[in-house]
Amino acid sequence: MQPVKFEDLGIIDYQQAWDYQEKLLHKNVDIKTSARQKGLDIDMKSLPTEHYLLFCEHPPVYTLGKSGHMENLLLSEAALAEKHIQFFKTNRGGDVTFHGPQQIVGYPILDLEKMYTDIGRYLRNVEEVIILVLKDYGIFAGRNPGETGVWIEPGLKGRERKICAIGVRCSRWITMHGFAFNVNTDLAYFSGIIPCGITDKQVTSLEKELGYRVPFQEVKEKVKARFEEVFEVRLS
Repeated sequence: MQPVKFEDLGIIDYQQAWDYQEKLLHKNVDIKTSARQKGLDIDMKSLPTEHYLLFCEHPPVYTLGKSGHMENLLLSEAALAEKHIQFFKTNRGGDVTFHGPQQIVGYPILDLEKMYTDIGRYLRNVEEVIILVLKDYGIFAGRNPGETGVWIEPGLKGRERKICAIGVRCSRWITMHGFAFNVNTDLAYFSGIIPCGITDKQVTSLEKELGYRVPFQEVKEKVKARFEEVFEVRLS
């Protein structure tokens, strides 16, 4: 089982976490670039790149993916300032989403050339981690065709509820950005956006589905365990 370095960054500003991800990604990319420049016939799996999994929470912030649309942000710059919500245009995939307290934001920085070079499979595996965690709580979730993320009652028109958004970037098969899993998240913040650009579906949280506030650290531990299981890795 491949080792993955785990770090819980706690509550951290979005830009600071983004910069840290970029630093880890570029450290791995530089190793691959150097090997290619030397013209060596190297098995990419043998290079000393490292896997990471970062957990954090962000102060209230809206982020827009590179393929997103500004009209899905419903608040003006003045309104954002008044509500103390930050906003960032990012280099991840997907549209607009919200990050805030009591939401598990996970940033896997993985070298997929040491696993499998299939971004679709990677996204499905990230979804599977959260699907299995929800199953631990007696909640049966799944996928909505054509819409990345984890949904409760997918395919049931008018009942679909998104509980985890996913948006990633991949460079030289190194991943960054990741998932946002609503645990005890204040869902009122989602009224300031059209989440993921989807107008006809709801957003939910683990707290809302279960009807009680869930121990946050407990959920983190379950996500870590399921991540190890799905990706067949060892967190350290």
